[in-house]
Amino acid sequence: MSETSEILGRLAALPDAELVTVLRAAVAGRPGLVAVAAALSEVETGHAETGAPVNLDTAIVDAHVVPAASEQVGATFPVPPVPHGLPGPVAPAATGGYSSSGVPTFDSVRDKVEQRFGTAQGMDELDRQTPAGRSADEQWEAREKAARERLDQIRKSMHRNDSGADGT
Repeated sequence: MSETSEILGRLAALPDAELVTVLRAAVAGRPGLVAVAAALSEVETGHAETGAPVNLDTAIVDAHVVPAASEQVGATFPVPPVPHGLPGPVAPAATGGYSSSGVPTFDSVRDKVEQRFGTAQGMDELDRQTPAGRSADEQWEAREKAARERLDQIRKSMHRNDSGADGT
């Protein structure tokens, strides 16, 4: 008989109260076994739930397994695409302008750009119809005209200097 099975045999022979005392001493000061100490406290107070008996063949379940998504706001479980029975590759279904993986579709991006461009054009037209907008346009025109006139003067003066330097 192995040492482990001998210890298990002796523990099985103990009455419940003594077994709880032995287990409490075994888990004392071990941070990884806090859950066992809490369960022992429930057994001592009589609040423990009775379930299926645990034996050496019972599968050990990791109590720290975290699901793929939590219950926090915005967290979702990924949903696979529904097969439709058609041969060939399947494009991901677009919902609300986004693919199933969360990427914006080309159509939704194009629509947003066109909408923003149209809004900008409309704002420009509305600005020009207001008195302040007309005044700004008139000022722009006046500055452009003054700039063209000044450029013409500079060109004429340079042309005169070129022709005067040749001696003609």
